[in-house]
Amino acid sequence: MKTGRLSVFALAVVAALAARQPAAAQQPQPPIEFKAGIADPVNTVLAWYMARAAGLYAAQGLKVEIINMNGGSKGAEELQAGRIDVMHVGLSSVIRVNQAGGDLRLIGSLSNVIRFTFFSAPNVKTAADLKGGVIGISTFGSESDSTVTLALQKLGLKRDDVTVKEYGGGTRRLAAVKSGEIKATPLNEPIASMAREQGVNVLVDLVPDQIPWLFSGITVRHSDVEARHDLLTRFLKATAEGNYIALTDEKRAKDVLAKELKITSPKVLDITYNDFKQQSPPNLDPSMLGAQNILKQFPNVSQKPGDYIDASLLEALQKDGYFAALAQKYGLQIR
Repeated sequence: MKTGRLSVFALAVVAALAARQPAAAQQPQPPIEFKAGIADPVNTVLAWYMARAAGLYAAQGLKVEIINMNGGSKGAEELQAGRIDVMHVGLSSVIRVNQAGGDLRLIGSLSNVIRFTFFSAPNVKTAADLKGGVIGISTFGSESDSTVTLALQKLGLKRDDVTVKEYGGGTRRLAAVKSGEIKATPLNEPIASMAREQGVNVLVDLVPDQIPWLFSGITVRHSDVEARHDLLTRFLKATAEGNYIALTDEKRAKDVLAKELKITSPKVLDITYNDFKQQSPPNLDPSMLGAQNILKQFPNVSQKPGDYIDASLLEALQKDGYFAALAQKYGLQIR
């Protein structure tokens, strides 16, 4: 009897002590791995670089790996195949993939104007010198490809007057044009400023024209807009805040640019950052006029921007006041 009472008492004591113990801490969920492709390491990727450096992706539960795909069209194809989650690429590549049976959508923009300057080989100074020569681009169907037509028009030439070949990233194309292996190539920052510093001839500069163009988009598989709605919203929120930091904190932005793009020249760094600041849409809004200008280069495809662009995630963030909160937090006046 006595033993029984002691056992009951002991159990009661154990239960009371257990009740006083705090509940076991919930184990944090591991971050979701998220592969983000880029066509080339350029200044239009700064919002992604900054979001990663500032820990904004991590705060959204994402582990973002930024991967150089060595060309926009190649990256868009890898996206469609499901090997990456998002691609930093212009609308031309989206159109090309969709034309071939894919189904991609641009959900945000990191640049809404053409950012290319066309440089030429030492012996190419005029349109006549360029005629019959090779123009090197990153990949077929990319913005470097579609803007060739505009540059040739300014020279009074047509695509039939030259041969367009794939040459990969900007660094390789710069080396090829300097050696005379190709006669011309389009470059953007920071490689364009490096080319100028090295005395490479400028044949056509499209940058001052500020031609509306969906030059650098945030692109995903169409099905993911609904299926991965929350995940993509978190990615956009972090990207947008990274963009705001880059636009308002010059020193911090330049530090990230110098590290990621391996820029050592203060002059090139200044030009590269200022080019970013002048052109980057703070709220990632895609330009419909830019979309229309690109679609004109593809007369045999659907001319409806909605077949290539889905701004519903951005519109939801706008409605929820997310961008207004960012503007207030970082003191940025949106024109």
